[in-house]
This record gives sequence, structure tokens and C-alpha cells, in this order.
Amino acid sequence: MGKYFGTDGFRGEANTVLTAEHAFKIGRYLGWYYNQNSKGRIVIGKDTRRSSYMYEYALVAGITASGSDAFLLHVTTTPSVAYVVRTENFDCGIMVSASHNPYSDNGIKVLDGNGHKISAEVELAMEKYIDGEIDELPYAKMDKIGVAKDYAIGRNRYIGYLISLATRSYDGMKVGLDCSNGSTFNLAKNVFDALGAKTYAIGCDPDGTNINKNCGSTHIEALQQLVKEKNLDVGFAFDGDADRCIAVDENGNEIHGDYILYVCGKYLKQCGKLQGNTVVATVMSNMGLFKALDTEGIEYCKTSVGDKYVNEAMVANGYVLGGEQSGHVIFSKHATTGDGILTALMLMEVILETRESLGKLASGMRMYPQLLKNVRVADKKVIMENEQVKALDKQIAEELGERGRILLRESGTEPVIRVMVEAETDELCEKYVGKMVDLIETLI
Repeated sequence: MGKYFGTDGFRGEANTVLTAEHAFKIGRYLGWYYNQNSKGRIVIGKDTRRSSYMYEYALVAGITASGSDAFLLHVTTTPSVAYVVRTENFDCGIMVSASHNPYSDNGIKVLDGNGHKISAEVELAMEKYIDGEIDELPYAKMDKIGVAKDYAIGRNRYIGYLISLATRSYDGMKVGLDCSNGSTFNLAKNVFDALGAKTYAIGCDPDGTNINKNCGSTHIEALQQLVKEKNLDVGFAFDGDADRCIAVDENGNEIHGDYILYVCGKYLKQCGKLQGNTVVATVMSNMGLFKALDTEGIEYCKTSVGDKYVNEAMVANGYVLGGEQSGHVIFSKHATTGDGILTALMLMEVILETRESLGKLASGMRMYPQLLKNVRVADKKVIMENEQVKALDKQIAEELGERGRILLRESGTEPVIRVMVEAETDELCEKYVGKMVDLIETLI
């Protein structure tokens, strides 16, 4: 990870960590970088946060000042930006969003011309330009100055693409959607309505400050209640920029990313479509997923946390399914990033083709008790390299043996250490997480 760019772009509190000037300089660098041999073409999307407009305009100013053209998708999803970039000959895509974070945060994600996260080398160069370590870039002059263009048509093409992926009509299916007052508020219901579902949508009234607030993939209680009250067949909750999906089964139970990997992995294997007979997961996935995959004879690859690393493993090996417990799920046949609406459509395919409820489909996987606590620290590396922390980590791992595990890791988006323990009982999880958190807090 760099100074500013973490596992999911440059993210932080608006105008405190991430400022409008940062956005302008990112636009300046990218506008120059992609304008070397021919006029650069950069497409931009944003979520519904109040600050997203500020960053969008700052990026446009930087891009056009460097001579490239900016194409505006307006409020849209991260995966839609990735789709438009790779299918419509853009050099680069930018999404303004802090994903599942509160409205006070925002972020800038940059995608290359293939719809993948931009290379670490380009991120490093942008950081050096932001910090004044690279000479000032030339401004475009006269007719070489770039222009900004409305490109809402790209968003509409993405919607059409999603609809085209459905294998069956959704007629007779009752589906709940929680759009998190975010990027899917004007997209998701249109997709499910077009496919014939009777759709009930909540979280569709963004006001600039209520994105992810008690709704969406990190707060699924309202969706669970909706599914039970309306007797729905299934529900899907998205995060602020819709690269995540958490499902709710017909009984109101949460079906998170690990369950989705199990359900879709098993189905793809049955259809002969699971390339390499392998599912890509992360070190944070529950032990229950791996044991369930073992039972089905499916292999798995574990990566570091972050859909960036999941995607890299999938591209390198040709795998077609990977993701995270948080709901980032990548179906590489159809997309280059996690896509919440696409994930929902893929689950609908399994439900309709197998004629089984989501609850029944997920019943073959048993979750191990898991506890995760975040400890806010001043310097993540100092804590991770502390000898006392290393010794306790080793001790806990030895005591748990094959009956569980402890995982310490630095957050890629926040100044926190994540302490996670899986074990046979909640009591053991509490015990060992508590020991490690207590130690770290004495070192802060």
C-alpha cells in the first residue's frame, strides 16, 4: 500500500484526509498520463454523497486542464464504471465513492482501460505528484484543452447488459432490494422489474448524508424485516457503490459472501463451469466455507484481504469465481470487479435453475463462530512488528490448533488493526480476541 492509495483507492474523511486539491491533482496526473500519444478519454462515476460532486468537478478540472476529455456517468456504481471502461474504449475510469463508509468519508478509485484496479506504479507516481516530488505537469493550451461530456448513455448500456445476463424470467418471484441510499437507488429496481420480478425496494431516497446509514449491506436488519413481513422469496442488500451484495434468504437469514461463494461454486461445478475446480477466497473467509468446499470436492485459493488481490489471483490462473465474506464477489466471465447487482442475478440463476430456496441452497455450509474487533492505532506497522504482539499471536495459534485460528491484519482503508478469531465456541472467540485487544491497547 502507498501513502494515499490503499487496497481500495484513496479514501478518508472529506476535506480532512482527502481534499478537493487531491482530486484536482489526481485528475491533472491522469489527464496528462493518458494524453501522451492521443487525446485521453477518462470516464467518471460517483455515488450519492454530498462531497462526491466536489470531487467530480475537481477531477474534471484537472483532467481537462491536462488536455484529456472527461465523460460523466453521474450517479452510478463502481462496476458500471468498470464495464463502460472496458467495453467502450476508454483509457481509464474513476469512481468517486467511499463504498460502505459513512457519508462523511469519500474516496477515489482508479481503473485501467481493462476495468481492473490501476497498477501500483501509476498510483505511486500520482502520490509523488500530489506531494510535489514530480515536476509540475504542462497545462494544455488553446484547442488542446479537454472538454467534459455527459455520458449517461453508458450507464443505460450497463443496465441493458445486466438484464441480458438473466437466464430466466423472474415472473412470480418476490424480491426485496436495499439500495443503501447509494449508487443503485435508480438502477437495481429497474433491472429486477424488467426481468419480471415483483420488486420491493428500500434505501432509495438519498439526500447526500444518509448513504449506508442504517441500511445496505452493512446494516441488513431493515431488509430482513422486509423479507419476513412481505413473505418474499429473497432479498439483496448493496453497499454505497454497489460492488458488494449481501443476500437474505426466505426466512430472513443473512447470506454473506462466504455463503454466496459456496452456493455459486457448487452450482458452477455441477454445470461444468467452475474453471480449475477452484474458488478464490481470502484469509478472512470462514473456516466453514473451506470445510464445505472440501465436502463438495472443490479446491480453493486464499489471498490477502481485498477484492484487488482476489481479482489478481483469478486473472493469473483463469478462475471464474472469487470473493470476500463482505460481499465483494467477482464472476470473471461477466465482470472485472465485484458487482452487487450481478451477484444478485447470479444467485437468482441458481435459485431458478435448481428450483431450490436460497436457505436450502446455503444449508450445506456451517459457519464457525467468528469474532472481529478493530483497534484504532497511530501506527499500524509498529503494532504488527511488536515482539509482544507476535509472541501472543503465536501462543493463541498454538492453543487453538486445528480447532480454530487467529488472524491479525492491518486495515487497507482505516488506521486500525483488525483482530479476528474463529473457534468452536463464541466463548473461545471472546477469550482470545480479548487477550490480543488488551495487549494492543496497552501499546498505543
